[in-house]
Amino acid sequence: MAGPSVHKPRRKVQKREGGHTAHDRDANIRRPAFPLAAILWPARGFASQWEILPLILMAAGLFRWAAGLWGYSGFEKPPMFGDYEAQRHWMELTTHLPISQWYFHDLPWWGLDYPPLTAYHSWLCGKIGSLIDPAWFALYTSRGIHDPNLKIFMRATVIVSEYLVFIPAAVVFVRRFSRLSGVANWTASVALVAILMQPATILVDHVHFQYNTVMLGFVLATMSSMLAGRYLWSAVYFVAALGFKQMALYYAFPVFAFLLGSCLFPRVNLARLTGIAIATVAAFTILLLPLIIGTISDVKAGISPEPLLDGDNDLRSPPPPLLNGTALSAYLDPSASYYPIVEQLAQLVHRIFPFARGLFEDKVANFWCALNLVYKLRAFPPALLQRGALLATLAATLPPSLVIFARPDKLLLPLAFATTAWGFFLFSYQVHEKSVLLPLMPMTLLLAGRGGVMARETRAWVGFANLLGCWTIFPLLARVELRVPYAVLTLLWAYLLGLPPTSVSAYFDREDGVDGLGWRGWATAFVHGGFYLFMGFWHVLEMFVKPPAEKPDLWVVMNVGVGAVGFGICYLWCLGRLVGESGILGGGGGVDVVKKRQ
Repeated sequence: MAGPSVHKPRRKVQKREGGHTAHDRDANIRRPAFPLAAILWPARGFASQWEILPLILMAAGLFRWAAGLWGYSGFEKPPMFGDYEAQRHWMELTTHLPISQWYFHDLPWWGLDYPPLTAYHSWLCGKIGSLIDPAWFALYTSRGIHDPNLKIFMRATVIVSEYLVFIPAAVVFVRRFSRLSGVANWTASVALVAILMQPATILVDHVHFQYNTVMLGFVLATMSSMLAGRYLWSAVYFVAALGFKQMALYYAFPVFAFLLGSCLFPRVNLARLTGIAIATVAAFTILLLPLIIGTISDVKAGISPEPLLDGDNDLRSPPPPLLNGTALSAYLDPSASYYPIVEQLAQLVHRIFPFARGLFEDKVANFWCALNLVYKLRAFPPALLQRGALLATLAATLPPSLVIFARPDKLLLPLAFATTAWGFFLFSYQVHEKSVLLPLMPMTLLLAGRGGVMARETRAWVGFANLLGCWTIFPLLARVELRVPYAVLTLLWAYLLGLPPTSVSAYFDREDGVDGLGWRGWATAFVHGGFYLFMGFWHVLEMFVKPPAEKPDLWVVMNVGVGAVGFGICYLWCLGRLVGESGILGGGGGVDVVKKRQ
């Protein structure tokens, strides 16, 4: 007897907004509104997103590989050689040293300061690379190496890692989110291209050199699992994101608030809450287990994390601050069998949460660096600055978290994630300029939602945030001679989406001109136009005018101040839209909407 059919019938397109389907609205688009839509215009007749997907993925990969042909962070820039050397060095130390020594080894030379999943990823990449050329990761002697073949391998590891994690997660999220929002396949494909071509991500990971997309991919998988109602998997994926880079904490509040709200509204679901808690604990246990087992094994073999000797150089690492002269150290016995595990975990926490480095190390376009331009914050005690950063971060991130808790609507996820991440970026402790990728990623996902890439307001705001984010990381790129890829990728993305300085179609449509803008459209065009004009003028100054000798960082300082104001406006826009679409102030939404989307 034949078994049950595995064929799943195509889901009917849900009707929304006056009984019109997404395909109906898509068919009413008579002409492409911007160049990216024009490029994909022939694909409007495709019945499925999967028909055009291979072409999208090939194009995205081609642009990434072409961007990688430029230089990278620290190329021939002694003594530390930049982020490229840091990533290479972690592959070196994880493949040559016992696991118990990974977080203690020679900390002044790019000591490992990311969570264990990054270390495991470095170990895997280092093992594969050593099969090609062991000299690339030879302990001590490979520092600062600039072998062209190694560059090809390192670039390939970024692309392969991205195509294994970030790209699949982005494809699945866009597919689910666009369907839930009633967006047609073709419009979703246009949004997917815009998301994959996001310039800041390519500039930081594939030009400057990092692996941020692995962490962002796990966050996307978290959000996608939430859309599918697979809450246990969403907890597991988010633990993986935290396990790769601690910056994923930017999203911790909305993840916690949404999952908790989903367990309480519209009715209490203790089984779901218990399952999420167990999945989270199990995921953290699996994440730390190799480090713990490795430490126990090394102790039994007589291997200690300190001291480590390199000839006549003593590379002894100091004890973890959490165990050195603190109240906790009085309750611990260094000779006890458990002590090496406690020491390892204490060192891990110390390395991934660098409170000792101060409120900020470099000039970043956030609130604290902008405030420091007016009043020098280093005059305050570090403990006071830490408390101030904590309170300011909570004040900025609690409102969106409370909204997504009270209204756990799946369509609000990108806005909740973006708003909270903007709050963290603007006010949290030890922010790096590259951290702007975290609020930009969920904000860019709005292009796949209702209206999305075809809605001028959304396209204008998402484009403004992305181009402003690229502009704020320009000083970082300029220090390592990466001006050309910055100009090419940002202008290309602006052209594809009809954004300034290449076009104003995101603000003024050729058919309705200025008459159809309304006061919100005029206000948006006015605010964004002021920033775009300043950014263009700033680039002219930075390129042709030398700053005064007494103020050598004048152009960077201007970048920080204006960038912080722009990001603050993006935060307010995301928060306002989140509150408005949630209906929490009485404008609709609520429990009925949550029931429909559970």
